[in-house]
Amino acid sequence: MYPPELVKPMREDLTSIGFEELFTADQVDQALKREGTTLVVVNSVCGCAAANARPGARISLQNVKSPDHLVTVFAGVDREAVDAARAQMIPFPPSSPSMALFKDGELVHMLERHHIEGRAADMIADNLKSAYDEFC
Repeated sequence: MYPPELVKPMREDLTSIGFEELFTADQVDQALKREGTTLVVVNSVCGCAAANARPGARISLQNVKSPDHLVTVFAGVDREAVDAARAQMIPFPPSSPSMALFKDGELVHMLERHHIEGRAADMIADNLKSAYDEFC
């Protein structure tokens, strides 16, 4: 488990733009039961989360259509919430960072680590914007 002072700025990268942090399995279950679209970001301490995933998520929200709800869980820190979120992302294997778009509780779009690592934040944002345009 990572020390809270280490992950605080990484959490704030998302919470400062409106993401709700989820810490328990119950919170994840409740968030994904909400009507409408929900973007789940599995946050991480890795470099591709800092350089690509979090900036990509931020840029993606500059779109005409965007998710109704924004939530995040933190891999390596919030184990219960991460496990619950990943259980809803099956058949995709666990990866962090990752991003999943749900519509009315159903997984409709997934970005795994291999879609994030080595790709520019703008490319990730464009991928998410396309999903927003289709599902939001």
